[in-house]
Amino acid sequence: MQNINQKYIRTIVKQALLEDLRPKGDITTKLLKNKNEKSVANIISKQSGVIAGIDFCKHAFLLLDKKARFKKKVKDGSKIQKGKTIAIVSAKIKSILAAERTALNFLNHASGIATLTNQFVKKCNNKTKVCCTRKTIPNLRLLEKYAVKKGGGFNHRFNLSDEFLIKDNHIYAEKNLRKLIKKANKSKKIVTVEIENIKQLKMVLGLKFKRILFDNMNVKTLRKCLKLCKNDYETEYSGNVNLKNIKKISKTNINRISVGSLTHSSKAFDASLNLKLSS
Repeated sequence: MQNINQKYIRTIVKQALLEDLRPKGDITTKLLKNKNEKSVANIISKQSGVIAGIDFCKHAFLLLDKKARFKKKVKDGSKIQKGKTIAIVSAKIKSILAAERTALNFLNHASGIATLTNQFVKKCNNKTKVCCTRKTIPNLRLLEKYAVKKGGGFNHRFNLSDEFLIKDNHIYAEKNLRKLIKKANKSKKIVTVEIENIKQLKMVLGLKFKRILFDNMNVKTLRKCLKLCKNDYETEYSGNVNLKNIKKISKTNINRISVGSLTHSSKAFDASLNLKLSS
């Protein structure tokens, strides 16, 4: 997922603008005498990090003013230093002020995810991929998974139709894990089996499927499990991963580490818009 469809961007941004402007628009800006004058605004980074979501930011202004001009100073995926200009907007004052919060909400949310993802990626060795999960804000999953990619991470399945992921509750409901795997293998889709202990792992070894997901294990047990797998499966770890412990987990040479906090707990990036009025 390197790019997002522009039609989708316009649709989601339009919904966000309507949320902010219904039913009577920006009543505060309407008080201004010069609201119809054209002006320029700079979007400035107030921290260092990785930028994502610039097109979402751009369309917030363009949807309110067709004659608006939005000049990107950096691209999505770029690292930026505190105090640098992200973009320059030229439009009517009323359009800039009405779109400001929606534009920054998208930019700051996506850039926060990209920045946090990059911090996790830098902690891992080159053999381990940092992956996001489905723990996303409803209706913003596409943006959030895109931001993870821009931060150097990888996407797990997008939704429940993409891949088979046989988890603890599936196993509890079916009772027969091996039978469940064989059913899933009839499809051409990727099959991942969640394993919680060595006993459970031994039950599935020898069956042909793509990936084993080790859930909430200590590193010592994880190493034993990886040794038993003998590189016959792609391996993944999940469960309470943070910036303090991911390096230790990565040193086991696990193939993937999935991190829910990339999307559900990332801190918003700090960027602001500064209006520049003509003299």
